[in-house]
Amino acid sequence: MNETYVVYGAAGSGSVPIEAVLTLLDLPYRVEECAPWESRERAGALAGINPMLQVPALALPSGELMTESAAILIWLADAYPKTRLAPAVGDVARAAYLRWMTFVSSAIYALYWVADDPSRVVDRAEDHATVKSRLADRIAHCWGVMAREVRPGRYILGDTLSVLDLYVATASRWTPGRQRFYDAAPGLAETVRRVDAEPRLAGFWAERFPFVEGWER
Repeated sequence: MNETYVVYGAAGSGSVPIEAVLTLLDLPYRVEECAPWESRERAGALAGINPMLQVPALALPSGELMTESAAILIWLADAYPKTRLAPAVGDVARAAYLRWMTFVSSAIYALYWVADDPSRVVDRAEDHATVKSRLADRIAHCWGVMAREVRPGRYILGDTLSVLDLYVATASRWTPGRQRFYDAAPGLAETVRRVDAEPRLAGFWAERFPFVEGWER
């Protein structure tokens, strides 16, 4: 049995919150860089891992393979309950946790398959900018819906950091950008900034999703 987790992902991608969780848990892992958007060769290599040609995927020490970012994050938090990275079964916050993990995955993350490459669903190149703009509006709207429904403490579910916070902090940096996220979801602004500043992840962020100059635009 391989005792090391293997993350199939890419810097700045949906593998980042999974890598962050493994870092917080101090678990041995390695990253196989396989961004399918970079080349046909990388996409072909990923086909044997995930037939959807998407990252992230996670190979468990048991040999099992997981895909779907929300599922992986939920599994990791449940597999290591002492770290309290998710409300336990029976906790009053569990329902909200599952609701918003699924919401981020289905209502927001899923839109990037089209937003990143509108030609996947729209043939006319002259229409691509409109598709991107409308999807950015939809993503901002969804962040606003979430912000109006939650009552965060220091973090989204209260005063304890969870995998949901890592998921949101990462995804909120993608299109339409963090500043628009702040505008759409002001109640979550301090929460994600707190995740950005988590000292245990300072080195990790610098390597896997750096806060370069002007990144919040």
